[in-house]
Amino acid sequence: MKRVLAVVLLGLGITAGSVMASVEDEIRARIQPVGEVCLQGEQCGEAAAATETASSSGARSGSEVYDAVCMACHTTGAAGAPVIGDAGAWAPRIDQGMETLMNHALNGFNAMPAKGGCASCPDEEIEAAVEHIVAESK
Repeated sequence: MKRVLAVVLLGLGITAGSVMASVEDEIRARIQPVGEVCLQGEQCGEAAAATETASSSGARSGSEVYDAVCMACHTTGAAGAPVIGDAGAWAPRIDQGMETLMNHALNGFNAMPAKGGCASCPDEEIEAAVEHIVAESK
């Protein structure tokens, strides 16, 4: 009887140990940090990852930037954005000159935020996207 009791207790002990390890892993997952401290001048977290990715793969083409950043508004006309390919909507804007278009794209204009909301995009990529939109809208 003592042997049976010892075997049962041993089995329960092993099971309880694995259950406790699982519970501890779940607790660690729940209380893991949700952020990190990033001091001015340092590149941390997602911004650092985005910078590393951009620097390793080089500048994106105008169509890639358009697809990633501009398409949401300039395909649907959201917030009054001129739709890509609509020559009538783009003609008066194009007539203002590329310098004005670039200034609006980089610094924002009306409902459009600066750089279309892509603060991490380099100016060159935004300019390439503007050139792509103009080429598609003539």
